[in-house]
Amino acid sequence: MGGKVSAQGQMKIFKVRTVSGDNKYGVACRDLRELRDKGCKKFQLPPNSTRVCLYEDGTEISNKYLRNLPDNTDLILLAPGETWHGFVTDIDRLLKAFYKRQVDVTEAARRLLSDEQAPKRRKILVDFISNLNENILAESREEDEPWFEGIESRHKNKSSYMRYSCESRIRSYMKEVQGSGTTVDPAVRDEYKKVADTLCNALKAVKYNGCYFDRTEVKANRLCTVEGWFSCQGPFDSSDCTSKHSINPYSNRESRIVFSTWNLDHRIEKKRTIVPCLAEAVKGSNGRQVNWQYFFNLLFTMENLKLVHIACHKKTSHNLKCDDSMIYVKRKSPKKIRK
Repeated sequence: MGGKVSAQGQMKIFKVRTVSGDNKYGVACRDLRELRDKGCKKFQLPPNSTRVCLYEDGTEISNKYLRNLPDNTDLILLAPGETWHGFVTDIDRLLKAFYKRQVDVTEAARRLLSDEQAPKRRKILVDFISNLNENILAESREEDEPWFEGIESRHKNKSSYMRYSCESRIRSYMKEVQGSGTTVDPAVRDEYKKVADTLCNALKAVKYNGCYFDRTEVKANRLCTVEGWFSCQGPFDSSDCTSKHSINPYSNRESRIVFSTWNLDHRIEKKRTIVPCLAEAVKGSNGRQVNWQYFFNLLFTMENLKLVHIACHKKTSHNLKCDDSMIYVKRKSPKKIRK
């Protein structure tokens, strides 16, 4: 942190607040104990069980750490059971409020933007407010011509283009499966092609799952809200995105372009694991039927795909394997004939 180390006992001033309130107060103190006592008295909190943390990122403050902080640093008092993760908590509240009333979100964002100094928070909120002020609900070219700049004229509305964008990604996965046919053992190449053709036909039947990016689709089939907001689902090895990345590619041309850098990431990796496993399954089938539906789900559906912001896309090996028990279709045991 910035600022010179203050001498023991030197009076310093900090701005203190709580999780439940927006108001903050200046507190002069010589050490952490004095800061906690004065802050807890002001907010009527129990001093013995209240923690002092940085407002910016939630780091818990020690007495030594406090002496290194510059004057007027923003701090937050946490009562038992309360947590704080800095700007992540702010944005999480903001996004939850979005589903209640858009006007409230805009106003909440403006308050946070004018009140706080954290650069990350300010950048996110500027983008968020900018998107809210764009022509998000417009669909056609006539309603939002700038959004379609650089897009072929055959695309007449935003949702159809976003569907096409998703289809293009899924098509590329299919091409990779088909292209790998040239590298499999010549003895089973024809069999591999049959499985690849089955996958391709099944993919065509569901229109390459373009529904994932189409906000006009039913809720169960799309990854966005009805307004077009997408949320990062976090790295392959996490249950969610701790940075709360979100974007609305329907809002403006810039957001549409940025969204193209987001990844549909395979948890079990496509190139390193799934495609080689499929080739091995065909080679070692020995008369057994390859479970193409299992591979279809891994390659082309949200059963194995995660939508992730580029910062959450880990390019290291995932070290996840296909389920050996699912590679081949299980044969049903013949029914016994009753005498």
